[in-house]
Amino acid sequence: MAVTILAIESSCDDTSVAIIRDGYVLSNLIANQDIHMSYGGVVPELASRAHQANIVPVTHQAMLKAGVIAEEIDAVAFTRGPGLLGSLLVGTSFAKGFALARNIPLIEVNHLQAHVLAHFIFEKDKNNRLPSFPFLCLLVSGGHTRIIILKSQLEMEVIGNTIDDAAGEAFDKCGKVMGFPYPAGPLIDKLADVGNISAFKFAKPHIKGLDFSFSGLKTSFLYFLRDKLKEDPDFVEHNKADLCASLQHTIISILIGKVVNASLQTGIREIGIAGGVSANSGLRNEMRREAEKRNWNLFIPEFRYTTDNAAMIGITGYYKYLRGEFSSHDVTPLARY
Repeated sequence: MAVTILAIESSCDDTSVAIIRDGYVLSNLIANQDIHMSYGGVVPELASRAHQANIVPVTHQAMLKAGVIAEEIDAVAFTRGPGLLGSLLVGTSFAKGFALARNIPLIEVNHLQAHVLAHFIFEKDKNNRLPSFPFLCLLVSGGHTRIIILKSQLEMEVIGNTIDDAAGEAFDKCGKVMGFPYPAGPLIDKLADVGNISAFKFAKPHIKGLDFSFSGLKTSFLYFLRDKLKEDPDFVEHNKADLCASLQHTIISILIGKVVNASLQTGIREIGIAGGVSANSGLRNEMRREAEKRNWNLFIPEFRYTTDNAAMIGITGYYKYLRGEFSSHDVTPLARY
């Protein structure tokens, strides 16, 4: 008998709803909140208010697109955390209400685990290629940078973590120093494509093991610009592409180096990337080059599954449903999960 999951994602500023049936995506809709661009970052109060306005119409449209009615839904999966507490509260409350009204199970999902499980989403009429286990995945986003080993869909071990800032945060904060709008990552990626990666050198932290650090790189970049702007007030404008290329190359080389070490230490050649920064074209291209050189079986998610989306929540909920891992209705959202 088919298993149909309604999935809700509201961890930050995007309201997303998806319908998953037996692991296949029937719909995956996202309502964005462009208002935050004016503030240079996500404003939590504005985000939660927008979620309240968006969640009902987005759910309605997701069900229409999937051709599914409420009576066909077997469970509701939702992001419990980590994320912005106010935003999570909206999604959690809606999921509880829907599940109570239909008397169906409620499934809490860890947002970070879901990013990794985006690799296990099935799509109709496509050659769905899935990783084998053990699977080594670099999870890289605005708030997190981790190396994770998957032993099964729901059994994960973190073997590397950031000790301070995440890679995505380094992109955005360095972009802000250059006067770029939020989020800066996509614009840096675009400009880096026409810049010289060797134009400038920035500090690379020497962190033992498989952990990451990006705070030193941010400081190095800030001081470099401060000194150059004293000499030439238009330095950023004159060197925008080269600055982006050099910065991106530095961040990517740090990420790739740790993944290579993790693969060598574990012997795992099933390798993937996940999270918002996995949409970066430079990172994707370097991973492909490294995979060819080292004979990795590489998995790179579709662009639409790299950013926050409910399909990844739904596929995680689907596997938890099969194992009977349900939540009670006194569950509360967690900013840190």
